[in-house]
Amino acid sequence: MRTHARLAALAVTCAVAAAAAHAEITIGVTLGTTGPGSSLGIPYKNAFQLVPKTLGGEPVRYIILDDESKPDNAAKNARKFVTEDKVDAIMGSNGVPSAVAMTQVAAESATPMVSLTPVPPLAPERNRWTFVVPQPTQLMMSAVAQHMKARGVKTVGFIGFSDTWGDLVYNAVNALSASNGYKLVTNERFGRADPSVTGQVLKITAAAPDAVVVGGSGSPAATPQIALRERGYKGPIYHNHGTVNRPFIQTGKKSAEGAIAPTGALIVAEELPESFPTRAVSLDFVKRYEAAFGAGSRNAFAGYSWDGVALLDAAAKVALKKAKPGTPAFRAALRDALENVKDVIGTHGVYNMSPANHNGLDERARVLVQVVNGEWRLLK
Repeated sequence: MRTHARLAALAVTCAVAAAAAHAEITIGVTLGTTGPGSSLGIPYKNAFQLVPKTLGGEPVRYIILDDESKPDNAAKNARKFVTEDKVDAIMGSNGVPSAVAMTQVAAESATPMVSLTPVPPLAPERNRWTFVVPQPTQLMMSAVAQHMKARGVKTVGFIGFSDTWGDLVYNAVNALSASNGYKLVTNERFGRADPSVTGQVLKITAAAPDAVVVGGSGSPAATPQIALRERGYKGPIYHNHGTVNRPFIQTGKKSAEGAIAPTGALIVAEELPESFPTRAVSLDFVKRYEAAFGAGSRNAFAGYSWDGVALLDAAAKVALKKAKPGTPAFRAALRDALENVKDVIGTHGVYNMSPANHNGLDERARVLVQVVNGEWRLLK
């Protein structure tokens, strides 16, 4: 009997050990796959069909919910992830206001958050748990500012979303103005779902700026692009990294021609030199994505999802040595590991994070592109 008891106990011990060795990691993802942000949210979601089925060598499960591009829904989904699903990390969303709403949940629940959109400066406790995948707005808009300076632009009109994303782009362009020799002469705003910006564009054209910067994203960013061209504006129109996708061109049609924006390498990977640090990773992702979703379907936003998973994979390898998924200790270890990832090569750039920098990208993460004959092409 004692022998049988010992064998039974050993079997239980082995089963527990096996379960621990193959513990599933759970990630909650909320995205605006409907609503005004859907032209971004859909490709963000598409990428999850392509990502590896493991993180740090262990099985991973992604719970993906639609937040309808609404900040309240994004926060609600995030709260469900941490209270009901007991996730190890949260990811999302594709709109700045939604991502900001999620950071509060991440901080309150001590759950690492991988933000798939830039966020404004956060309170220390929120920042502690939030890691940002896309390039910082000021890093990207500095490429625009430098290009305007080289072209002799002295006055700039601004029109952007009437929300946090519009503020982020405006603040970056404004902060860069003195060092690049231009002055902002307008600060017009519009809603993401607004069908017309005629009034705002009339004010811009009356100011006659040398160039215009649009602080929008996705297909809604085409609304001012179209209106400016229809009103006869001939100057250069610059956008940001939230605009570089096919729906912007499809919506803008001929009016989109000539639009200039900063973006990551994957959009024009074939046009970059062999030595470009992310070229190989970008080309591999583009091949996978276009095989699944069609030729020409590449976009920056799907790349952000891919890069976010790459960061979690690198961090999970470290965190798994310290704790088991599904526990507060693992979430803390994952946070600590994310804060110290080094040389993670993504589709957009090379990530080197630190306690002082929860993004870790540098100028290698940006190129300027322009719409030429209905395609985003490297601006040379």
